[in-house]
Amino acid sequence: MCGIVGYVGDGKAAEFLLAGLSRLEYRGYDSSGIAVHDGKNICVEKSVGRLAELKAKLDGRMPAGSLGIGHTRWATHGRPSDVNAHPHTDCTGDFAVVHNGIIENFLPLKEALLEKGHVFKSETDTEVLAHLLEEVYEGDFEAAVREVLHRVEGSYALVFLSRRDPDRLICSKQDNPLVIGLGQGENFIASDIPAIIDRTRRTYILADGEIAVVKKDAVTMMNRTGERIDKRVFEVNWNAEAAEKGGYEHFMLKEIHEQPKAVRATLSSRLAKDDSAVVLDELKWDTSFLNNIHHIFIVACGTAYHAGLVGKYYIEKMARIPVECDIASEFRYRSPIVDEHTLTIVISQSGETIDTLAALKEAKRLGAKTLAVTNVVGSSIAREADQVVYTWAGPEIAVASTKAYTTQLIVMLLLGLYMAGIKKSLPAARIEALIRAVRRIPEEISATLEDVDPIKTFARQYGFNEDVFFIGRSLDYDVALEGSLKLKEISYIHAEAYAAGELKHGTLALIVDGVPVIALATQKSVYEKTLSNIKEVKARDAVVIGIAAANDTELEKYADHVIKVPETDEMLIPLLAVVPLQLLAYYAALTRGCDVDKPRNLAKSVTVE
Repeated sequence: MCGIVGYVGDGKAAEFLLAGLSRLEYRGYDSSGIAVHDGKNICVEKSVGRLAELKAKLDGRMPAGSLGIGHTRWATHGRPSDVNAHPHTDCTGDFAVVHNGIIENFLPLKEALLEKGHVFKSETDTEVLAHLLEEVYEGDFEAAVREVLHRVEGSYALVFLSRRDPDRLICSKQDNPLVIGLGQGENFIASDIPAIIDRTRRTYILADGEIAVVKKDAVTMMNRTGERIDKRVFEVNWNAEAAEKGGYEHFMLKEIHEQPKAVRATLSSRLAKDDSAVVLDELKWDTSFLNNIHHIFIVACGTAYHAGLVGKYYIEKMARIPVECDIASEFRYRSPIVDEHTLTIVISQSGETIDTLAALKEAKRLGAKTLAVTNVVGSSIAREADQVVYTWAGPEIAVASTKAYTTQLIVMLLLGLYMAGIKKSLPAARIEALIRAVRRIPEEISATLEDVDPIKTFARQYGFNEDVFFIGRSLDYDVALEGSLKLKEISYIHAEAYAAGELKHGTLALIVDGVPVIALATQKSVYEKTLSNIKEVKARDAVVIGIAAANDTELEKYADHVIKVPETDEMLIPLLAVVPLQLLAYYAALTRGCDVDKPRNLAKSVTVE
């Protein structure tokens, strides 16, 4: 969730650092700072708040120098403040460091350093790294960094700067992303590719435990013992324009409208031309493999967890394998029953979600086979899992996930169909019908996006309510959970989703005159039951906004408003029903004057527990 940049070359380091940090603002942060080697000393400038505050502070006195590091921080240890912002330095000012992640043993390290006379300025865990580097330094910068890494425990992406070594930066990572951009006479370091994409497409993506010594004309890769490593150059195949708003007011709205394209890309080459089967060449599973799987865990956080709930339905319905869906932050703390007959599927947009990564490692430790569903090639989760199926949503900048969610649903559907085809657990005619239907989904999402005026009206009418409820049954309930999350995270409305059948078990006490209830009624198998639940909230004077298929003529008799989505197979309708919920959240946030792309207290990529 924090952002890191580094520069070494002949150019003006500060200019690149600020530009790179600007491209990482989407990750969420509460303070920022840079450190530049001016030829004699390390000049550090930091500021709480948005990057604009740092730029204003630097106006007219930009530090000179061609070697530097920068950071945007999301607070974990210590409140947001100038002094807690990165970069952090040692007592002498000889060393500076920026850090994403958490140093788990920072307290005993800090106590030992305090006993030796070190003076700390901040409340952070990161500052201990600068003082530890000072403590172990004996004239060899590389050796000192390796010794620091030997002593620390936790997760990190780190970049070190030394006043005594003005020609290099040293960086390393463990469980947090870090990339090196390869230029001409200059090289770059960043926690994410958008920070460097306008300067180079040639990159090294660091793996856990790797260390890089980055000079302007050379990058040396090694492991923690100092042994040299040959590293393959990764060519970035998307351009800077992909990270721009493209004429939309916000990234979130742009990404909502990119869903047809993202779904089409994720389906590409994965459907047989005759619609007879799903083709997942990256897996190559067979009957023996699947017959050896007795249980599946789907593990994820937030929006990805909601995609996992739909995925559980798909796999159980089509492949007839028991599936348990788990919140990643809880998984490894409850002694899950996992063995060699377990398949653990982890879902993460960024591929760096720390709780999900930890759950994945625990599943592997217990002997499970593992599969990652992620949007980011070369991410930590992609590298850690036995196998990977990528979503092809493209860069997602807004904190609130939209197109990543729909492409995750697509992948989970494909997995269900793929397993069913191998196991012969679903009739061939049914598989073909679902494949033909999913081919139409991009066009049907486009149709759902054509008329948003009613949704804008509802947002204006009900956007200032402080409570909103979502209800649904079966797959509708899973989608209701995602709709509720979208509304609360960007509009700050208190929104809750309930299984509609649970209303009488407590929730009806919360239904009062005028409270909005978003009722999803797209599942034919439970349609009459859902109508009964809608009648229950109407009898308590709730305002009901219904979500229904285009051919539904019954719901409008009981709801105050109805939003229609194209008719499709009820297993696929979550891909359509979520779109008006995304739009409703977006326009409600606009109505309330919220920062849509950067909601308070949240971050795009959660890399700390």
